[in-house]
Amino acid sequence: MAMVDVTLLGTAAALPIPDRPLTAAALTCGGRTILFDCGEGTQVAARRARVSLVKIDLIALTHYHGDHIFGIPGLLQSMALMRREAPLYLTGPGDAAASLAPLLRLIGYLPYPVYVLTLPAEGIGLEVIGFPKRARLTPIPTAHNVTSRGYLFELSRAGRFDPVRAEALGVPRRMWRRLQDGETVEADGRSVTPNEVTGPPRRGIRVVFSGDTAPCAALENAACGADLLIHEATFPDEPDSTLMAAQYGHTTLTAAASLAARTGARRVWLAHFSQSIRDPAEYEPSLRAICPPVRCGEPGMTAALDFDKDA
Repeated sequence: MAMVDVTLLGTAAALPIPDRPLTAAALTCGGRTILFDCGEGTQVAARRARVSLVKIDLIALTHYHGDHIFGIPGLLQSMALMRREAPLYLTGPGDAAASLAPLLRLIGYLPYPVYVLTLPAEGIGLEVIGFPKRARLTPIPTAHNVTSRGYLFELSRAGRFDPVRAEALGVPRRMWRRLQDGETVEADGRSVTPNEVTGPPRRGIRVVFSGDTAPCAALENAACGADLLIHEATFPDEPDSTLMAAQYGHTTLTAAASLAARTGARRVWLAHFSQSIRDPAEYEPSLRAICPPVRCGEPGMTAALDFDKDA
């Protein structure tokens, strides 16, 4: 398994169609999983993609429109039927606990605890819910017609460890791993910090999930140099559709590709297609002329992301 695995589960906006479930994506790191959004049909899409949703640790919602949340009751009940015992965490914009309370009341009793996690603007280290050290999730304010946000997932990477320097400072080998993990240790009568025995931080892994949004600076900035950007592209580039995108806080295909090109993201998946986009693949050649890494997302599309080998 790669350091980070991402699977696109659905690509539809508002209304699911037979071959296009509502937008959702699963990200797995160190055996832990985040589900980004959970529209109707997410469970079926996950089964087709062979993604185990019962093992999800965190559901990160971009906003509370039905096509992004109506899959939650069925998913949580399925987890109960599969005898889940581990805690499940939910997060979303604004007062997530109040926004999700009516939905959770529909579910009734669950044999496992459900907690609503508040994400500060600077994000949180996900080791607090069992993810590997250096995994972090940060909310990104976006420009939809309701309070909304995207997400930046980061798996950072420490600088290269210098064993010669560690030995010179009197650090026993048994403590080297702790320094590599970012801890300060006591050795030879003094505190030794990770910065004293490592080089500058190396390039980590960055994944951005936009949710529903018009093009916005905060998301564009967060996606700069991302390993994977999943960005909505609700409407085709037609006069009426362009007006609707501006009115409701969405992005057209060309606008999404143009934003992605400015970020320099290594991979770009477009998703959240309206029914007016009958075959997203037809648009791909023209979009790749704007941003070569662009692909029009398909359910089941996967990416295995690893640290750069030469770093």
